[in-house]
Amino acid sequence: MSENHEYSLPFPDERRLNLRADCENCFGLCCVALYFSASEGFPSNKDAGQPCFNLQPNFRCGVHKNLTEKGLKGCNAFDCFGAGQKVAQVSFGGYDWRKVPEAAEQMFEVFLIMRQIHELLWYLTEALTLPPASPIHDLLSSMLVKTERLTHLSPVSLMELDVALHREDVNILLLKTSALVRAQARRSQKPQPGRQRTFGRGANLIANDLRRTDLRGANLRGACLIAADFRGSDLSGTDFIGADFRDTDLRGADFTQSLFLTQAQVNVAKGDTSTKLPMALRRPKHWGIYSD
Repeated sequence: MSENHEYSLPFPDERRLNLRADCENCFGLCCVALYFSASEGFPSNKDAGQPCFNLQPNFRCGVHKNLTEKGLKGCNAFDCFGAGQKVAQVSFGGYDWRKVPEAAEQMFEVFLIMRQIHELLWYLTEALTLPPASPIHDLLSSMLVKTERLTHLSPVSLMELDVALHREDVNILLLKTSALVRAQARRSQKPQPGRQRTFGRGANLIANDLRRTDLRGANLRGACLIAADFRGSDLSGTDFIGADFRDTDLRGADFTQSLFLTQAQVNVAKGDTSTKLPMALRRPKHWGIYSD
């Protein structure tokens, strides 16, 4: 597709459908392209470019339905944001790495690049749904169109792309979005004296009991929330971009108005039927095993 093509993008909720993994139209790219480490919850150590031993001839995972039971948290924690099917069906026109082995290395590299771009699309799309960010919606829309164009570059052009530089440009707008949303969340809620805390990016909150902390409008970007306790918390306007949710207790917590939460984060946390999630996210099936 021409790089100068003018895109007519659908509404944000429709765009998000294209930013979810569609394994039926992928070639198991995440099971091959990624480096696996057993210490990080993957089946075993695996070099990038080597197929996982659970990958079947039809490109499906042989243990996908039992990832949680088998303790494969690394697999649950990964989300390609729809990059897999984009690379398989658009970038490489439906040719898979088994049939065209000479293109395999290039395909895997493009997948890793595309995944980064699709993650940015996920955040930009969410930002456009947030009323407090309306003062910068035009800027967000322009950046979304620019980012979407990148996903239609040729494999060679994608490999030459400076994704880090583009991410910096996107992050400027995401930071502005976060500031607007969090400020609105704080203004619209009655303060709870003695319960509010200020967190810096990358805060270490491992195993912290945060149930009595007023987290509305908090900045938890990049926070380490491993095994932290959010039970019953109101997370309105809380920015979670890049936060580590492994074994975080989300039972009864309300994330419906939280900011930049992803499916991968939710998948590795502990929740139940009383956990309230944003509409764009699905409740993990394994949450039924957690109870008081």
